Amino acid sequence: MANQSLFENSLNRLKFFFAVSGLILERRKVVRWQITKKRCIYIINTIWLSIEVIGSIFWFIDNIKNGKDMAELTTITPCSLIATLSKFKTLYLIINERSVNDLVDILRELDVNEMDFNIEAKNIIAKKEKRTLDSVIKSFNALSFGLLVAFSFMPLILIAIKYVETKELELALPFLVLYPFDSFNIKYWPFVYLKQIWSESVVLSDMCASDYFYYICCTYIRIQFRFLSYEFENLIPNKHNKRDDDQSDIKQKIIKLIKWHQRLIRSTNTLELIYSKSTLINFISSSAIICLTGFNVTIMNDVVILSSFVTFLFLSLLQIFFLCFFGDMLMSASMEVSDAVYNSLWYIVDRGVAKDLLLVQIRAHTPCKLTAFGFSDVNLTSFAKIISSSWSYFALLNTIYSNKQN
Repeated sequence: MANQSLFENSLNRLKFFFAVSGLILERRKVVRWQITKKRCIYIINTIWLSIEVIGSIFWFIDNIKNGKDMAELTTITPCSLIATLSKFKTLYLIINERSVNDLVDILRELDVNEMDFNIEAKNIIAKKEKRTLDSVIKSFNALSFGLLVAFSFMPLILIAIKYVETKELELALPFLVLYPFDSFNIKYWPFVYLKQIWSESVVLSDMCASDYFYYICCTYIRIQFRFLSYEFENLIPNKHNKRDDDQSDIKQKIIKLIKWHQRLIRSTNTLELIYSKSTLINFISSSAIICLTGFNVTIMNDVVILSSFVTFLFLSLLQIFFLCFFGDMLMSASMEVSDAVYNSLWYIVDRGVAKDLLLVQIRAHTPCKLTAFGFSDVNLTSFAKIISSSWSYFALLNTIYSNKQN
């Protein structure tokens, strides 16, 4: 089927990011030695990244003791936060690996169903949703690559500018990390530089692997909800009469549609189980990341460093926006089922069939939604609240900084 190929193509786009991060998409299809290999990659990446995060914490503490300016102290914090967030997001994918497998299986099975679709209408719905998904992934890929390039080459550009101005070679690194050795010694500097670039690549790969799987699942659950809505709306033909054989056919089809609806509810609940805890951490950390990155952008004078943090700010905003955007789309699609039942010709069928449709409509009024571990719904309203909180923190931080400067 057409939608099946679209779903498989979307899953194939995850393979590179899952391979780099050491994650397993479908454990049942992987032999034991491959699982061991993936786990080793994940553990090595985690240790590698933990060294950078711990080193940045020690750098922060050391520079507080030395009385460094607030502007310099806040430059490393957003990077450390997003690195920690990326590891939490992948950790919950590993913890819920069985649920990930179940969800992929459910979505595959839903693609191959017995319902008699209008193929042309189905293709229009699927391709429209797929275009949205592709646009989001492409834009996020472009920003991630831009961020990787910006932070990778920023120190080299700063070194070159400094050398032209002073004729002295003053080494720099992408991130401010305190090591138990002199990382600016020419003997160690190239290795530390490459290590930090790889750490950044791991962070971006972890974010992409986790978020893209979320986007894909939300998109294809939404597609299925829209197919279901189409079937309910066209359940009763215009030329329907109340003969018993017609009523029996409609009742049988309603039973199939109800089972389909139940499987979609189960798939949403499975997605909620996988992502609810990491989403809560994402919501809490995003306000701080956006606030601190915005603060860095407003106080920086160096154009090279500024361009890197502007890219970082856009990436942080888009990351939390798309998380809420796809959650909102899934929720709205689940509620469309209720409208579809109402728009059907329920008033020309007998009372028994009409009651069945009423029960479906009542259930569909309760949206299938994703939450941040039950504390907040994942929708555009939550995104607005996160931006509002970030602005409040930013205003407070900016006021404190301005008062210190004066």
